[in-house]
Amino acid sequence: MRLMRVGAPGSERPVLGTADGRHFDLSGLTADIDGAFLGGDGPDRVRAAAAAGVLPETDITGLRLGAPVARPGAVLCIGQNYAAHAAESGSEPPTRPILFYKGPNTVVGPQDEVLIPRGAERTDWEVELAVVIGRRARYLTPEEDPLAYVAGYAVSNDVSERAFQLEESGGQWSKGKSCETFNPLGPWLVTADEIPDPQALRLRSRVNGEPRQDSSTADMIFGVAELIRHLSQYLVLEPGDILNTGTPEGVALSGRFPYLAPGDVMELEIDGLGAHRSRCAAA
Repeated sequence: MRLMRVGAPGSERPVLGTADGRHFDLSGLTADIDGAFLGGDGPDRVRAAAAAGVLPETDITGLRLGAPVARPGAVLCIGQNYAAHAAESGSEPPTRPILFYKGPNTVVGPQDEVLIPRGAERTDWEVELAVVIGRRARYLTPEEDPLAYVAGYAVSNDVSERAFQLEESGGQWSKGKSCETFNPLGPWLVTADEIPDPQALRLRSRVNGEPRQDSSTADMIFGVAELIRHLSQYLVLEPGDILNTGTPEGVALSGRFPYLAPGDVMELEIDGLGAHRSRCAAA
């Protein structure tokens, strides 16, 4: 299933999208697509209603696409999870996952403006596979399947301000990761049953139409299942939490491309998960 949220910021309504471009209103089943919906029986109720043909069709032409998950409790991010990106960042590949956080209020829609912070000169793009948690995950054992805790997947842009991240950080990265609008997400939350192998997805980015990143989630150092199992030993993953799994090479930090400026347009896509188109503007 493709779960969506459409409408003005703060007033989004839940929608089911289909592969043939039709849309169905979910307001009769849930007020929103959030942790309570994902962690309860919400997806099953949508699936049953769709199969029964009782969902009202709706027209979303001209409506803003919001992030497909409302109010995440946490946005967890994995750094340098592709060896080539670690190299272009000047680092050795990590031997265990690097975890940092973004503010949950960074999450915006896949077509919303991305605001370049005041005084910023090194704002960068990062296409990433986002994993949305569907079940509470705590101390997973080797016998448990971490992918059974996934509600679905989405395209994420881990926008970063490199000077804030690396030079003004005080040793942590979150200053350069948590600026407003710094996590476009969407256009859909594609439920896990439609993505049998999250390590077999091609992901790409372009800036002003020019190619930047082109890689596969097969190149991750730590795969989705390993990340979920590992993180569950240190923290509790809750329904609706977002896990950004790292970006491949091809970012401005490499020195091969200019950093973002107002007016630049970022386009990101992942096979089967849809695409973003975000224009940059000054904060």
